Amino acid sequence: MKKDYYIIFIFSLTLLSCSTKKNEFSGIFLGGQIVNPTSRNVTIYKGTRPLEMFELDEKLRFQKKYDSLASGIYKLEHLPEYQTLLLEEKDSLWVRINATTFDESIVFSGRGAMKNNFLINLFLKHENENNFLATKYSSNKTEFKEIIDSLVIEKKQLWIQMDSLNELSPIAQKVTQAAYIYHYANIRERYALLRGTKWTAKEDSLFFNFRKFLNYRDNDLSFFDPYVNYILNFISKKSLKPNESYFKAKETTNFNVRRLKTLDKEINGKLLRNNLARAIAFEELLKFENHNEHETFLQYYATVNNSPNYLVEVLDLHNDINKMSSGKPLPKVKLQNSKRDIISSASLEFGKKTVLYFWSQTQMNQYRNTLDRISGLQKKYPKVKFIGICIQPFNALVDQVQKMMELDINEQYALVDFEKASKSWVLTLLNKSIILDRNGYILEGFGNFYDMEFEKFLQKT
Repeated sequence: MKKDYYIIFIFSLTLLSCSTKKNEFSGIFLGGQIVNPTSRNVTIYKGTRPLEMFELDEKLRFQKKYDSLASGIYKLEHLPEYQTLLLEEKDSLWVRINATTFDESIVFSGRGAMKNNFLINLFLKHENENNFLATKYSSNKTEFKEIIDSLVIEKKQLWIQMDSLNELSPIAQKVTQAAYIYHYANIRERYALLRGTKWTAKEDSLFFNFRKFLNYRDNDLSFFDPYVNYILNFISKKSLKPNESYFKAKETTNFNVRRLKTLDKEINGKLLRNNLARAIAFEELLKFENHNEHETFLQYYATVNNSPNYLVEVLDLHNDINKMSSGKPLPKVKLQNSKRDIISSASLEFGKKTVLYFWSQTQMNQYRNTLDRISGLQKKYPKVKFIGICIQPFNALVDQVQKMMELDINEQYALVDFEKASKSWVLTLLNKSIILDRNGYILEGFGNFYDMEFEKFLQKT
């Protein structure tokens, strides 16, 4: 592992020295290597727009020199995972990732590495704190505030140390600080949402004092997850009526219409507003049980959003959900069988009630749990057929795992193109299941494999 790291580090420095002399380098270089890839592609996004799709070479590498790429926040996606990149003029960045432990394995080297390593290390620290903080939501407001304040101070000290070793640009300072400031601001808003709205004016003033230091119109952070997540929860808190339960309200279309109204009133910045409205629209449309009310929601969404591309995207999702309604044929997607042949889902032979379930090569614990669940269901419902769908193309490792688990490989398939297939079948969670009749028509297009109601569909003849 260390040897590989040093080779990559030297390689990135060589690229830099060959192309530049001291400060003569211009533009942005980005390259990397994906070990144990789950697909052959890496996509770079600017906002929600794909900037570049790379195909990994025979050494599982990708690279490109950009002459006129704007400084700012980007995302690197290797399905089904992604992470944030901060790219600036004169960066020469190399990233190494092991796809089996995606976030934990990311290492940056070269010019621009320090700020990006800071962001990923901060992300991992926040992830590790989740279990601890989950036990603290029962604390009173004062105690909870003190806990969060101490965590903010801890991360601020890490930032000061990192900043002292680098000459960070204003945008790099903003993003790296925002990574912990808005993360903890979001946790404060979540606490308030989960604990209810019965607070005195004095309690409100003390607990939410942090809000006056935040920016609610920062287009530079419009696609930065910690910032977007915070603003969405801020909007939710502002949209709750007095004494209204968040848990009940968030399941209703009316609440999401109110969130759009709050967004329209409280948030400035065209880019930010459009992205937030899009996020709220996706949240609402993916509440499949509210489908009959979505036409009303979309009418209001169209008055808040002013991005034609986002409007098309949201309407397309609404139409895709319609196509997965009960009684309709399963939309066709390309699948790979165990022999690596490419087939159409329309060629699958059902013959009896069938459940399609999904799994990912990067979440093997989930796959084992799913197989345990399948084993139990097969004993209870021997007349039901179960077909597993891997969301990435098969590889030799999958073959070994399935052989070890003694699975019927004739009932195992993989998606050829996750992006297209996930759109057609509206795949948002691995827990999703699709239940079909013997002719391949949809009985339930949005089943939750672990939901208590799931077995009711299997019991029906």
